[in-house]
Amino acid sequence: MCPRSEDLHRTVALLGDLALYAHTLGADQDFVDTIGPCLAVSLPEPPPGIFPPGYDPTDGPQYPGQE
Repeated sequence: MCPRSEDLHRTVALLGDLALYAHTLGADQDFVDTIGPCLAVSLPEPPPGIFPPGYDPTDGPQYPGQE
C-alpha cells in the first residue's frame, strides 16, 4: 500500500474512533469539537483509483448554506 493510501486509511479510522468516542458516556465534547475538524482537514488527497474516472466531488446538489 502506498504511503498516501496508508495516511488516508489511518485518518479515516481515527475519525471513526473519534465519532464512537463522541457518543460514549462522559466523552469530552470540547476534545471532540477541537480534534474532529483538525483530523478532517488533515485528510490527504485520496489515492488514485478510489473514485471512478471522471468523478467530480464538487458536482452535486446545492445544500442549504452553500453559495
